[in-house]
Amino acid sequence: MNPDLDLSLHRVIRAPRGSVWNAWTDAGSLARWWLPAPARCHVDRLEVRPGGAFVTRMSADGGEFVPHLDACFLVADERERLVFTTALDSGWRPATGEILMTAEITLRDHPDGTDYRVLVRHGDPAARARHEELGFAHGWGTVTDQLAELVESEVRA
Repeated sequence: MNPDLDLSLHRVIRAPRGSVWNAWTDAGSLARWWLPAPARCHVDRLEVRPGGAFVTRMSADGGEFVPHLDACFLVADERERLVFTTALDSGWRPATGEILMTAEITLRDHPDGTDYRVLVRHGDPAARARHEELGFAHGWGTVTDQLAELVESEVRA
């Protein structure tokens, strides 16, 4: 990790790694936790493979859904690692936008469930600072809490 360019998050999620993976790779599950509540998510495309599309829309107030994310997957190592980027859109075109990033999600076994790590890489310190300003810690932290609640509740059921 380069602290000048990267932001990270680490949690232990009290659920099996397969459950966390499925929550990331099943469109219905992803829609339940991917945006901080009360915003709602609609998954347009979730092609979990290198080069596959990752496209979501959001509704902040329960009304119209507007574009949220248009990205592509770079790596999909089953139950271990997902990497996606917003630097390329779902059609493999160079993207424009406020925050261009590459996010790496890694899953490892942990005695209490899953060691869950997020590393978000930026192209320059200004982009990293802007992402932090816009609420990286709160946004990614909130959706990780929601992800944990979803998969942990399935374990308790």
